[in-house]
Amino acid sequence: MNFTTNMFSQIVHIIPRTSFSRLVYATGSERHAKGFSSWDQMVAMLFCQFAQAKSLREISDGLAVTCGKLIHLGLLNAPAKSTLAYANAHRPHELFVKLFSQILDICHEESPGKKKKFRFKNKLLSLDSTTIDLCLSMFPWAKYRQTKGAVKLHLLLDHDGYLPDYAVITDGKHHDIKVACNFTLPAGSIIVVDRGYYDFNLFAQWNHSGVFFVTRFRDNAVYEVIEEHSVPSNSNVLKDQKIRFTGAKTSLKYPQTLRRVVVWDQENKKEVGLLTNHLNFGATTISQIYRDRWEIELFFKVLKQHLKIKTFVGTSPNALKTQIWTALIAILLLRYLQFKSKCYLPLCRLVALLRLNLFTYRNLWDWLVNPFEIPPIEPDPQLQFVF
Repeated sequence: MNFTTNMFSQIVHIIPRTSFSRLVYATGSERHAKGFSSWDQMVAMLFCQFAQAKSLREISDGLAVTCGKLIHLGLLNAPAKSTLAYANAHRPHELFVKLFSQILDICHEESPGKKKKFRFKNKLLSLDSTTIDLCLSMFPWAKYRQTKGAVKLHLLLDHDGYLPDYAVITDGKHHDIKVACNFTLPAGSIIVVDRGYYDFNLFAQWNHSGVFFVTRFRDNAVYEVIEEHSVPSNSNVLKDQKIRFTGAKTSLKYPQTLRRVVVWDQENKKEVGLLTNHLNFGATTISQIYRDRWEIELFFKVLKQHLKIKTFVGTSPNALKTQIWTALIAILLLRYLQFKSKCYLPLCRLVALLRLNLFTYRNLWDWLVNPFEIPPIEPDPQLQFVF
């Protein structure tokens, strides 16, 4: 039996319309606006993400050919190309930053936090950044190198549901460590970073705030072993040591005791050294914590390969940030669908299937149970003959 609204409309209406109107008023995004609302802009940019539209023309034409299905989305007409371009360039992207935070709260309510991989109660977070390359001739304000433009997306990933907890967009030259210093992390949490964040001032700041960190150990580090611990049998852990750095500068920046765990990477056939200020967890747990950092790499992969984050439909800084933030909002909506679904689909596969069924008239929640089930087709009672 066909459903009364299309699936894209059901996804969009996860966003509370009343709360969205409050955000519009708070950010003043519709000041001096005529006809084209912020809701229209948001729906058009989400369509750009889910349908992977390559240009403003594709967004406009893609919505125009939906044959009267726009009314379910809260739109009267498909936006003109020039209208959407002007809105992306001039309406403040802060509206979508606040909308991201609002949808994140909705996702936290549905997040299966109790089913996380680890037994410890500490919040586990990953911090990393990805560089988004830009054409310098089209984005002259984003100069990165002599012939190259770029911006950076810095992301904090919460491993309870693998939700993007916080994001910052900077120019390509902005160093990761400077951004990391401005993140406020809850006391008792565990932050996992790669060697790009290897800075003892940053480690000292986290340690002083009661935050535990796990990162890669640098082979050229100068240190002394204070205590050697036995390693668990039948595991990939080779060494478990308490150490203190003895370098002239590092010993002043971080004089406290640290822990060095060496594990065997079976896939790459090499030893991997890990550094942490957590002295109580088992060495195997430390190894698994760092291994789970790979989830943030998978997050960036989905963001770049399955949503519109590498090519842009506007060239101004505001238009670019609007598109990136709507991509992050789309990710949150997809996570929400994953949490509600009884048939678990990887994020990349869910994006692909939704793109092919955006304007299909089916119950979204029934579709999530079994997206490959053919719905029963019932004839219209008015067309049945009476014998």
